[in-house]
Amino acid sequence: MDLVVNGHNIIEILIVTYLISFSSVFLTKKIAIHINAVDIPTERKVHTSNIARLGGVAIYISFLFGYMFYGEISVQMLSILIASFILIMLGIFDDIKPIKAKYKFLVHIITSSIVVFYGNLYFDEITLLGYTFYFPKLLNQIVSVLFITSAVNAINLIDGIDGLCAGISSIYFATIAIIAFILNRIGGLDIILCIIMLGATVGFLTHNFPPAKVFLGDNGSTFLGFMIAVIALLGFKVATIQSLAIPLLILAIPIFDTASAILRRILQRKKIGDPDKEHFHHQLLNMKFSVRNTVLIIYLINIAFSVVSIFYVIGNNKVAMIIYIAMMLVLLYIVLRTNILFNHKKKDKKK
Repeated sequence: MDLVVNGHNIIEILIVTYLISFSSVFLTKKIAIHINAVDIPTERKVHTSNIARLGGVAIYISFLFGYMFYGEISVQMLSILIASFILIMLGIFDDIKPIKAKYKFLVHIITSSIVVFYGNLYFDEITLLGYTFYFPKLLNQIVSVLFITSAVNAINLIDGIDGLCAGISSIYFATIAIIAFILNRIGGLDIILCIIMLGATVGFLTHNFPPAKVFLGDNGSTFLGFMIAVIALLGFKVATIQSLAIPLLILAIPIFDTASAILRRILQRKKIGDPDKEHFHHQLLNMKFSVRNTVLIIYLINIAFSVVSIFYVIGNNKVAMIIYIAMMLVLLYIVLRTNILFNHKKKDKKK
């Protein structure tokens, strides 16, 4: 099979978007320092020096050029461009001076709604474990808005150490592209966006892999979460992805970490938006793994879930689900043995 999408060579798209993203980082770093969009070390931060955090803008610049070079005009794409621009601007302002979580959440709902209601991009139907479910159009649209908003916040939440968010996002884009080739469905908007985003994200990751020279910032992590959700929805729309299980499998770690964070804060009677140092990556760091090794371990786990999703697509559903359940049991064991959900340290001190 030729490595061609919409008449363009995939290797060319990857190289061009990689180079644009890689080179744009140098510019965005200078701008970040000039406007004071820098991440200052605190007791809950892993890094020890001020680091520029407009790296996501470099990804966005590469995304825009990639679309101009290789994309096609459509109402859906226009809605994606409008919504992503609003998200990027919100993130830039937040990286300069923090914005209250409730206001950011409101903007996330608005941007998600632009894609769903103006771009007409939402779940038509949901197929899960061989069963297809149909719901009223308005309900589908509401669920789609919540899906996009959840993805934006889930990816934002895992952006806690060098290379983690960009790496997991890269694995997602690569996996969706591989699935598309397996199914021989490589002409959709979701696949061209996957290739563009893969090159753009890896270009940034070259600067962000431990030890990071630049951070994504809120602008970058929310944009990546947004594009992950949009690509998943586009996949449902054009049947590139056959089941809701696929994006959920690939995003198992962000979903697991976000769910744990929400439950942990509820149990501790804290606000859901309150930051802490009990995320999955913090647990690995507490086990004395280095930042680099922690990131690599999470990459490997995420790749394993991606491989399971590929098994699911090629028809080995039973094998895929057995492996998936086994891996979820391992994650459950981690929950019970660490402070990701329950604070064992306090109990130990009382004893």
